[in-house]
Amino acid sequence: MTDASGQTPVKRPGVLGRLRAWFLTGLLVTAPVLLTVYITWAAIELIDGQVASILPGFNQLVFANIPGAGLIIGLILITAIGAIAAGFLGRWIIKLGEAILNRMPVVRTIYGASKQILETVISTQSDAFRDAVLVEYPRRGLWVIGFVTGGTRGEVAEHIDIEMVNVFIPTTPNPTSGFLLFCPRDEIIYLEMSVEDAVKLVVSGGIVHPPENGNGKGAKTKKGAAKKGAAKAGAAGRTRAKTTASRRPAGKRPPKKGSAG
Repeated sequence: MTDASGQTPVKRPGVLGRLRAWFLTGLLVTAPVLLTVYITWAAIELIDGQVASILPGFNQLVFANIPGAGLIIGLILITAIGAIAAGFLGRWIIKLGEAILNRMPVVRTIYGASKQILETVISTQSDAFRDAVLVEYPRRGLWVIGFVTGGTRGEVAEHIDIEMVNVFIPTTPNPTSGFLLFCPRDEIIYLEMSVEDAVKLVVSGGIVHPPENGNGKGAKTKKGAAKKGAAKAGAAGRTRAKTTASRRPAGKRPPKKGSAG
């Protein structure tokens, strides 16, 4: 329906509509905060409980009931163990312990796999999960997000003539599970978005989208290329000016503007 002026009147929401909108807005504001606080608190309580069960006499300490005390003590103990392991005596103890574990049939498999994974993830020289890529999977025309975990090496690379990379394909909404693909390097598309943005996209099922320029690499690259182009153009102009000046005969000057002839 239209009014006398020919315009359609705007229908205002009723009381229930406004209440629903306010409730959804409050839910969007408070839910992430409450969820973060709950997960953090649960993690602190879990670590405190584990430290209390490992260390004898921890519950008798004055600050044992303070939340986070077990977490702080655990961090101190891990740092102290790392300092001891860096010395000669610590390395000898570690080698002795690994020699004992490697003689146990089931334990050596668990220990070896967990050690290799942690060394790959924690090592500063590792390129694990440095790049987010697009992989055409499970058929032509369908694409999934994956994470490059390194180049394909060993026996797998020996049986393939082309250069391959290891790509971990996560599942939605749990990115900790997934599967491994050996993909040709020239058949994957490297994305400019960061790994964190790609994980958010996978976990949200495509609801949360990263910025258009990803982590800003594309914009920075374009700006850097424009600056380099301008610098090259300026340098070329100065070179041409110097060449022209050097070719002029000695004692002659260029004619002034406005002078005849």
